[in-house]
This record gives sequence, structure tokens and C-alpha cells, in this order.
Amino acid sequence: MPFLGQDWRSPGWSWIKTEDGWKRFEFFSHDIQDNSDIDLEELQVENKENLFSAEDCKIEAKKRKKDHFNNNTKSQFFFQEKWIYVQKESTRERHGYCTLGEAFNRLDFSSAIQDVRRFNYVVKLLQLIAKSQLTSLSGAAQKNYFNILEKIVRKVLDDQQNPRLIKDLLQDLGSTLCILIREVGKSVLVGNINIWICRLETILNWQQQLNNLQIPKQVNNGVTLSDLPLHMQNNILYKFSDGWDIVNLGQVTSTLHMLSEDRQLWKKLCHYHFAEKQLCRHLVLSEKGLVDWKLMYFTLQKYFPKKEQYGDTLQFCRHCSILFWKDSGHPCTANDPGNCFMSVSPQQFIDLFKF
Repeated sequence: MPFLGQDWRSPGWSWIKTEDGWKRFEFFSHDIQDNSDIDLEELQVENKENLFSAEDCKIEAKKRKKDHFNNNTKSQFFFQEKWIYVQKESTRERHGYCTLGEAFNRLDFSSAIQDVRRFNYVVKLLQLIAKSQLTSLSGAAQKNYFNILEKIVRKVLDDQQNPRLIKDLLQDLGSTLCILIREVGKSVLVGNINIWICRLETILNWQQQLNNLQIPKQVNNGVTLSDLPLHMQNNILYKFSDGWDIVNLGQVTSTLHMLSEDRQLWKKLCHYHFAEKQLCRHLVLSEKGLVDWKLMYFTLQKYFPKKEQYGDTLQFCRHCSILFWKDSGHPCTANDPGNCFMSVSPQQFIDLFKF
């Protein structure tokens, strides 16, 4: 039966090589015999002081190492890898498995938020984690989560773009933290309760800063959106896939407001996001007996998820079980790698680690 405790074997004696062969080395034995006037009590006191100083040095070294790690985690965001192997169980070749927190730490999300194509993707992933997977993250993954979130908030405050997305994210995260703190003891929380209270206060502070955000009017002497012909402004509105973006753009000028109220525009948006059965189940009629497609769109999004659209997403190789960013690639061993790749939505990213 294997011994599961500490190693019971002693480190052994210390030996020295002499002319007569190897002899066991005994500390202070010859000095004590040769110098009988040595005070043994004084020797013990000196050894005790040295022992205490060694322990103090060991504690200080651990403290410095911990402080160094804490300082680096905020700036380096842990690992920055281009791809990771998604392992769901132990095999003879590979031991252990990959968790959601590990994947979140190792993939380079801190650099992804600087890419316009990936920004919405990362924000949506953070929002889904906040709703359902926050308590499943390890302490290190939670720390990385809030570090990336802080970087996103600072970016929005600096460039004044996409504030509505971050407000929705902070609203969902704040609601989750309120429930976890209120029901402490009923749910598993990694870390001290005071840390979670401090995080909630930070989120409330971020929300206040975003609410006070004032976007200055830009002075541009060149061609503006309102200078374009009507058909070009209308084509721009038809490129939007989010209803709130259309509403906000319609508040810029009276012409854009008129174009944003087009029934065909909202009809096309409803058919893009929702299936025919969903449309028939929740018909909304106006006073004139016609279908109010704008009101119908905002009604349907309360019951059904909208179709997600991102400029760039993570890719998953079914042959290699590797998760990677599209432009970085990975060392695929398949004969036809192109047929093995699939785009991974934020929800699919989370579902990969449900096992």
C-alpha cells in the first residue's frame, strides 16, 4: 500500500571524504571536544537567533513573491496564448482537463478588446459569465475577469464609444453580485465576502462615471452624415442589426428620424432576428390595423434571443479540439483543416466547458 503522508525517510547523514575513507560528518563535534571552554548555552542561543532570522527571511521572501505576483497580474493579465487545447477528461496521454476559468486566463482577451472586430464579442462573453458562471471561476480567473473589465471601462471612458454595451454588462454584473452577497452562505463564493463588497462598490462607481459621461460635439468641416443623399443615409440605416442603434441615430437629425421610422426597415430587422413562428405568435397591431414592426421588434427581444453578429470570433477545430483566434491559427494535423473549423459564439464558448 503506498504511503500517502509525508516522506518518512530521513534525509540521511552528511559524509566527508578523508584519506582513511568516507566518514560521517558531525556538526560541532570536534570543535566542542577541542574547545572545552565553549559555552553550550550561548551556542544554543545563537542558533536559535539564526533560526528565527531564517524564518523571518523566508516569510519576507514569500511576501515579496506574493506582492510581485499581484502587481504583475494586473498588468500582464496572466498568459497570452494564441490557442489552447480543450480537454474534457483525463486520458493516458493527457492528465487533467481544461476549465472555463483556465481558458479565460490563457486566451489573450486583454488584447482582443483593443480590436474593434472583437470588442463586442468579449463584452458579450463577460456578460454571460456574469449572469451564470461567475461563481464557477477560480480566484485567479475572477481577478483576471475584473482586471479585463476595468480595462474595458477605461477604454470606453477614454474613446467614448459603446457606452450602452458596458452599461448593460455592469447592470447584469451588479445584479448578480447583489444576489450573491445577500445570499452568502447559500452559494459558494471564492474569496472573502469583503472582497465581493468592494467589487460591488467599484461597479457602482463605474456606473456613475458612465452615467456622467458627456460626449462633446465634434466640429468637422468636411462632409458629414447629414450631407449625404437620402438614399445613401437610408442604405446606412439598413446596415444596422441592432434596433437601439437605429433609434439613437434617428435622434441626430429630423431627416434621420424620418428614415428610422420606416416600416420596411423594422420589418426587415424583425425577419433577420426572429423566425416566422415567433413573429406569428407575437403579432403587434397598430390603431390602423397594421403590424407595428418597430414595437414588435422590441417586444420579441424580451422573449427570444436576437441573432448575434460579430466582426471576429474564436474558432474551434473539431479535429484537434483546439480553441484559437482566427488570425493566429493553430498547428492543425487534419488533411483538410478548413472543414474542421467552426465559429464559436460566446454561449458556445461557455458550453464547451460544461462537463
